[in-house]
Parts: sequence; C-alpha cells; structure tokens
Amino acid sequence: MKLTPAMQNFILHWGEMGSKWGVNRSVAQIHALLHISPEAMTADEICEALNLARSNVSTGLKELQAQGLVKSSRQLGDRRDHFTSIRDMFDLVDAVIKARREREFAPTLRALDEVMKEAEQDQTPKVVKQRMDETLRVMRLFDDWYMDFSRLPRSVHLAVLKLGAKVARFLPGGKSKD
Repeated sequence: MKLTPAMQNFILHWGEMGSKWGVNRSVAQIHALLHISPEAMTADEICEALNLARSNVSTGLKELQAQGLVKSSRQLGDRRDHFTSIRDMFDLVDAVIKARREREFAPTLRALDEVMKEAEQDQTPKVVKQRMDETLRVMRLFDDWYMDFSRLPRSVHLAVLKLGAKVARFLPGGKSKD
C-alpha cells in the first residue's frame, strides 16, 4: 500500500498517542495502518508499508489480537493470515476501554481490596484507612457505573453521548450549561 502524506501523519500521530497510552509505538502504528486500510493486509504488507521488522510486526499483531483490536482471516488460495482492525468506531472504542479496564483498573480494585483487608489487621492509622477506603469506594462506583452502562444497548449509549452534559438537567439539583 502506498501511503500518502496524510496517511503517514495519521499513522505517526497514532503511534505517538499509543506511547502516551502505554502502548508500544510500533504496535499503535500497526493498528493505525490496519484501521485506515480499506483492505485486509498480510504481515508482509504491513512490514513493507511501515518499514518494520517482521518480528516486530508479528509481536504487534499478537498483542493487538489479544486486546481484541485486530482480527485475522484467511483468503481462498492464500495460506497467509490477513489482518483487519475493528471497522466500527463504536466497537473499537468499546474494545479499547474493555482492554484497559482489564489491564489497569480491575487489578487496581483487587489490589485495593487486599490492602484494605491488610489495613484492618495491622496498625494502619484510622485516617489513612478512611482515605484508602474512600479511594476504593469511588473507584468501585466508577467501575460499577461502567459495567452497568456497558450492558446497555448501543442506542442508549449514543443517546447519552449526544445528550452530553445536558443529562444534568434530569438529575436532582443538576443544571445544564447550554
């Protein structure tokens, strides 16, 4: 695939953002290429387009598949795997949020649960336990909200997104800035 300057800039920026999100730059660039590619691509085509080593591309594709961001398929008469990114932006954002929750947020909740159990048994001062407990309670509140919200149909997600901050007018004491 011949990359135009705009395509190159998109891929480079996605790579930069990936490194800020805690994703390897090459992995983010592979994802960006697959995201904008109109056709599925083989690993060799990805290597050529991005000028990356085959081992780097293979590792990146495995990571992206593990996160559910990239899928592989076969084509009749071709033994190679062909890779595509999730095409639907809503599904892509959902997959990213789920992967980050599992990788970052859920382990923190489990760790805080253990810390709170430990704090009940040791000499942790009451004021410190209260602060740690507040941290855990608020994080659980956000996690519970996310889990409840994620079960709702897409039509509800879209309606809430379109409402934005205007949703405040439906809440007690809430005001919306229009």
